[in-house]
Amino acid sequence: MDKPEGITSHDVVQRVRRALRVRSAGHTGTLDPFATGLLVVLLGRATRLARFVEAQAKTYYAVARLGITTDTDDRTGAVVEEHPVERLDAADVRRVLEGFLGPGRQRPPAYSAKHVDGERSYRLARRGETVVPAEVAVMVHAVEWVRWAPPELEFRITASAGTYIRAVARDLGAALGVGGHLRALRREAIGGLLVEDAIPLEAIGPESVRSPVSVLGHLPVVTLDAVGRGHAVHGRMVPEGAGEPGELARLMAGEELVAVARRDTEGWQPVVVLGTP
Repeated sequence: MDKPEGITSHDVVQRVRRALRVRSAGHTGTLDPFATGLLVVLLGRATRLARFVEAQAKTYYAVARLGITTDTDDRTGAVVEEHPVERLDAADVRRVLEGFLGPGRQRPPAYSAKHVDGERSYRLARRGETVVPAEVAVMVHAVEWVRWAPPELEFRITASAGTYIRAVARDLGAALGVGGHLRALRREAIGGLLVEDAIPLEAIGPESVRSPVSVLGHLPVVTLDAVGRGHAVHGRMVPEGAGEPGELARLMAGEELVAVARRDTEGWQPVVVLGTP
């Protein structure tokens, strides 16, 4: 799904449910209303696959507005501070941006879904409470300088699940001494799933529904015979097949996705079963 601007991820799911007349549907990885781009919507039994989609790295095109800090770290929030940016040097901006590459730690935005003392952070922030979410480990796999048109920086970033690009824009501005926030965001990819292959929301119909296998292209395939399939659909260990301990794989019987399994020392143990007896 190519999510348009101005609606929530939840609204997208509800529209898909109505268009396809399905009872069970869910998305993988929320996009804020001002953000656009790739949103994977899973239907029926395929909703069980959400964790495997969400765990993949995501690529975003982003626009950071330097010189203005907001309380939400994006353009929807109230302005907290303003600083001039005329003296910012492009080389310094590039250096700081490229400094995000690799492993690091990040403080999620106060207006986020992270839990603080057992409650969603954004709920506390909306009540006017001071919220300081704990830092989390993140990984930036790639960062690309696109364009510097002061006071805005356009960049592309590929980061681990759970990385807030709003926080990247905030921390970029803080490191440059002028503050900053995220003005625009478009999710371009989740692993090997690309937004250019996505269906526009207005074009959703039965013919646009794809096999659940299409969201698991990053997992290797273990081919099952009739006996192996019988084990897998009942959640039992499938002894055949090679693999590294802890590795995940698709268990396939022909074109049927029977299960997603994890390798242990004795074989493949299904963790999510989609096939039926």
